[in-house]
Amino acid sequence: MKPVNRLTESDVTPEAIFNQQRRKLMKTLGLGAAAAALPQAAHADLLSWFKGNDRPPAPAGRALDFSKPEAYQANLMLTPEDKVTGYNNFYEFGLDKADPAANAGSLKTEDWKVRIDGEVAKPLTLDMDDIFKRFPMEQRIYRMRCVEAWSMVVPWIGFQLGKLIQAAEPTSNARFVAFKTVYAPDQMPGQKDRFIGGGLNYPYVEGLRLDEAMHPLTLLTTGVYGKALPPQNGAPIRLTVPWKYGFKGIKSIVHISLTRDRPPTTWNESAPNEYGFFANVNPHVNHPRWSQESERFIGAGGILDVKRQPTLLFNGYADEVASLYRGLDLRENF
Repeated sequence: MKPVNRLTESDVTPEAIFNQQRRKLMKTLGLGAAAAALPQAAHADLLSWFKGNDRPPAPAGRALDFSKPEAYQANLMLTPEDKVTGYNNFYEFGLDKADPAANAGSLKTEDWKVRIDGEVAKPLTLDMDDIFKRFPMEQRIYRMRCVEAWSMVVPWIGFQLGKLIQAAEPTSNARFVAFKTVYAPDQMPGQKDRFIGGGLNYPYVEGLRLDEAMHPLTLLTTGVYGKALPPQNGAPIRLTVPWKYGFKGIKSIVHISLTRDRPPTTWNESAPNEYGFFANVNPHVNHPRWSQESERFIGAGGILDVKRQPTLLFNGYADEVASLYRGLDLRENF
């Protein structure tokens, strides 16, 4: 669904103005009527975020150096920065959408290292300085679709995961790529307390087929809105795969391993009938508890301006990625 007025990065509503308008709107209209208009899968979390978003977020990161390749500067309406950094799923810091921004400041990212091993000829361990020196950063404006049927458009900053994989020289046995989040229960309350963390097994793990990982759209992301990732968005480095549901975008990565066999993934292990390994955005395959035919786009307006729009196959990236799944039953392999 094309918006009447297409906006760019310069059109984003400043955070202070947005917060002022939001509080005025909530005071005037109340939350009850607004809640009725939201989809069952996401309305409670969205309302909870608007209620609690006055809590100060974790500190934003430093400014980054990056290029803006024209091919990836999509002419899409951006989600404002305060929503991208304030409305998050990161169960290691709590289940409410506002919890990560409020609680993730406890995450220590100094001296962070990422290990790359497994079916490779040259295992690597890189700190973030190594990564910034070896891999030039790019801004890419991508759609982001959550399995909960809400979406954003985000100006990520990062580099192609495939370049890191190539540096490690995969062997002929490499067929999949496994990812692991840092395990730090003293810093991540959801890892210490199963009630806070949703009962998941930690550390969080994810995986891709090697061809998905090598695709040019697949990013290791280090920043958003021109700055290093804040903790609630997965500092200091996370995965971004724009044609898949957001839970594939594992945050705060410390380990990448190339494997012969398909690796376990957290949500697929937790509820395999609801969260498949592939997790490709598909309007024709519903979640068992809600439809995926449409989504709520979180844009620049207030709570009543959260717009419903059709879900796009592969989140709008079908021309680039559909060939990866030729001959694969997307209903069975969801």
